[in-house]
Amino acid sequence: MDFRTMAVLFGLKTLKLENYNFEIYFIKMKNYLFLILFVTLNVNSQWQPAGDKIKTLWGENIDPQNVLKEYPRPILMRENWKNLNGLWNYTITKKGESKPAYYNDKILVPFAIESSLSGVQKRISKDEELWYHQDFEIPRDWRKKEIILHFGAVDWESELWINDQKVGLHKGGYDPFSFNISPYLNKGLNQKLELRVWDPTDDGFQPRGKQIENPKGIWYTPVSGIWQTVWIEPVNSKYITNIHTTTNIDDSSILVKTFKSYDSENDLMEFVLKENERVVSKTIVKADLETKLYIKTPKLWSPESPFLYDLEIKLISKGKVIDNIVTYFGMRKISIKKDINGTRRMMLNNKEYFQFGTLDQGWWPDGLYTAPSDDALKFDILKTKEFGFNMIRKHVKVEPARWYYHADKIGMLVWQDMPNGEKIGKPKWERNKFFNGEEFIPSFESEMNFKSEWKRIMNFLYSNPSIVCWVPFNEAWGQFKTKEVSQLTKNFDPSRLVNAASGGNYYKVGDITDIHNYPEPRMLFYDPDRSNVLGEFGGIGLAIENHLWQKDKNWGYVKYKSSEKATDEYINFANQLLEMVHKGFSGAIYTQITDVEGEVNGLITYDRKIIKLDINRVKEINRKVIEELPAEFIRIPPSL
Repeated sequence: MDFRTMAVLFGLKTLKLENYNFEIYFIKMKNYLFLILFVTLNVNSQWQPAGDKIKTLWGENIDPQNVLKEYPRPILMRENWKNLNGLWNYTITKKGESKPAYYNDKILVPFAIESSLSGVQKRISKDEELWYHQDFEIPRDWRKKEIILHFGAVDWESELWINDQKVGLHKGGYDPFSFNISPYLNKGLNQKLELRVWDPTDDGFQPRGKQIENPKGIWYTPVSGIWQTVWIEPVNSKYITNIHTTTNIDDSSILVKTFKSYDSENDLMEFVLKENERVVSKTIVKADLETKLYIKTPKLWSPESPFLYDLEIKLISKGKVIDNIVTYFGMRKISIKKDINGTRRMMLNNKEYFQFGTLDQGWWPDGLYTAPSDDALKFDILKTKEFGFNMIRKHVKVEPARWYYHADKIGMLVWQDMPNGEKIGKPKWERNKFFNGEEFIPSFESEMNFKSEWKRIMNFLYSNPSIVCWVPFNEAWGQFKTKEVSQLTKNFDPSRLVNAASGGNYYKVGDITDIHNYPEPRMLFYDPDRSNVLGEFGGIGLAIENHLWQKDKNWGYVKYKSSEKATDEYINFANQLLEMVHKGFSGAIYTQITDVEGEVNGLITYDRKIIKLDINRVKEINRKVIEELPAEFIRIPPSL
């Protein structure tokens, strides 16, 4: 029995003074009176945002005891779970050293160590490793369950210990991963977690997006360690590990593919399909790998009407429900069809649909890769829609599962990039024609790592209806074996479009030919065999004093000093784009939704406090661009 427990029996007094808790216990034993004094720091005094960079309103009001507490995986929900976000211990060691005996300081998880909201804002080099430590409790009613420990994302190489026992290793900075930690747990409630992280940033081959050791221009601050929610959940030994839902509006059906922790040949699966909380159908089948469900007169999902169905899935063994999950899906179809002039147009739900969106890099001045709150995570999507766009290109970054949930709920098409890796330098880039040179040749380890992580990312996001296009490469950054990677992507998910190389070295592969041009929109060349899009343009710069990441060296592709002039230029570009819709463009992406570090070409400031361009004028011209394609397919033949 410890002193605190004894004190409950004999009485206690607790004093508070500024940032300290004083716990005073008077205990009488064998005619002696003992005074026990515990002095502890308040949680809030152990953490403060680090540095003096600009911050968002959400970051300014963050509660370190209540960080990103929302359920982290809405596409596959269970009732019981526990969030482990909060203040953890950490230390930095030389690479290769043994597990530390003690930890020096506190870090706020899940914010990367380089971020302000971590409370640390330190860099780690390729010759160092970051170690985390946290004690946690397993609820008493979970004792007979298997305990799964989930990491939303950790950049880059992670090695886990539970109660001083090595559990496993994960390599990948953008995909969620988990471990069954049940064999390593103590019999009591208290457990010890330690995580070693190594991240060489741009000194390694691993996918890392725009992180770079020396940030400048379009390259940003490194992100190392835990940067998404850490959580645990209890399951039975037999449980559902993942699901893939594929909708087919042409025959009003949905194909549900379930992945389980065991061979479920003799078990059953019950599907309860709901429409606005009303049960539409119940189906019980053998727990096979795939099940097809039909929906009478389905309501279709689109940005204009983002209707979602709910689906409850029960796994039944020997007459007993052993797992129960809740998911959702949207009935939608993405495809390409020729118009009357032979131009290949992107279609949504079998209707021609011009996709017009923003480049969204998902960076935050206070959290870097990590939004300071769930409302912040949702903010950029809502504002993108308010500006009149119907699509977002998630640029060389993968977001937490909740970001895609918000896109599904709000109604936003998403093009998902694979984060690039390798040294970029100055790649050979054929801007005005198909590429006919020699591609970049990565090491075998690099190639295998890229393909593995890309498949894990697609597996993670497979069931989100908002995602309509996969983009494995951007602007020849580490681009290799384009035909093979494009086919790998299409084979993994035939239901979506593949944009093999956005603005990169162009090959006659995939569904889309994607041209980049700054600042004004241009069609550099035309591909009659694919849908043509303008994957990046714009970059209109407007620096807003007191809302800048840095005092100088702020830039845009063109720069203005007033919102009015910047908005005028945007409308000028949009009117030019209108002409190119007739020439053959089926989609376009404006750079970008927010400023990012030294880039001041956002529609919104980096701290999300100022809308820089006139939102009503931008929305009006955006709707004109989107609605330019008439339903009767009247076209001007492509001519350049």
